[in-house]
Amino acid sequence: MHIGEAAQHTGTTPRLLRYYEQQGLLVPGRSENGYREYDENALGRIVQIRDLLQAGLPTRLIQQILPCISTPHSSIRFSGLTPEMVALLEAEQDRLTTRIDCLTRNRDAIADYLAALRETNGQQEHTPGRTEEASV
Repeated sequence: MHIGEAAQHTGTTPRLLRYYEQQGLLVPGRSENGYREYDENALGRIVQIRDLLQAGLPTRLIQQILPCISTPHSSIRFSGLTPEMVALLEAEQDRLTTRIDCLTRNRDAIADYLAALRETNGQQEHTPGRTEEASV
């Protein structure tokens, strides 16, 4: 399928797919007329790249770990793993753990704030979309 169809199937944009290609994350096939061609494996790889980016991994790291994953959603193979790669992955894991801790604290603070608001405004709450009936 062409780039527009691949973008639609994966919830991305053609521009983003070209960016993935520019970053060395994706290598689509080419038709005789030079158009990019994406097969089912490429669609899975696109989703995988998008998921890794949403998890907070930078493209430079994704580029290095993608070859370790033979097919999307498969087990990881360890050929070519270097001490530098292990150190890079450990540093990224630590960075993500710190980020998760921060997000958890922020989520909990918002939950506490909402609970306090609900407690303070408890008498004023009513079901959304429901109108109060006037007494006659």
